[in-house]
Amino acid sequence: MSKLIKLGASVLLSFSFAYASTPAEVEAFVKSGADYCKKVGVETCLNEFNNNDGKFINGDLYIFAEDFNGVITAHPKKPIKGKNLFRYKDKAGNQLFKEFIDKVKADGSGWVDYVWAHPATGKQTPKTSFVIGIGNDNLIGAGMYK
Repeated sequence: MSKLIKLGASVLLSFSFAYASTPAEVEAFVKSGADYCKKVGVETCLNEFNNNDGKFINGDLYIFAEDFNGVITAHPKKPIKGKNLFRYKDKAGNQLFKEFIDKVKADGSGWVDYVWAHPATGKQTPKTSFVIGIGNDNLIGAGMYK
């Protein structure tokens, strides 16, 4: 019986990590979202990013968006669309939404580290997101847990 339990636990663990992404996959995913925005316009792409069944959700990988004031314009996994999170600080004291904006304004795109609640455990877990500017005053990004 213990072999059966171990096999079951192993299958569950492999399933829970099946959607783990590499930095290259996350960056390519976000860049494909930016290309889509260039093609269809910011408003249309934001609607797609908010679609829970959209093409920019792949397991636990999804695109979020915010404007340069810190207002969330797309987030398919949490009900935070429309909220201004510019001053929000994570448990480590990072102002991640401000840091996303700062990164895009300074470099056009890049990685930002912070902590965020892990969907499987609910625990605050180190995460990194790749962000890139779209339009004149918006950014999109996607992240992975470390």
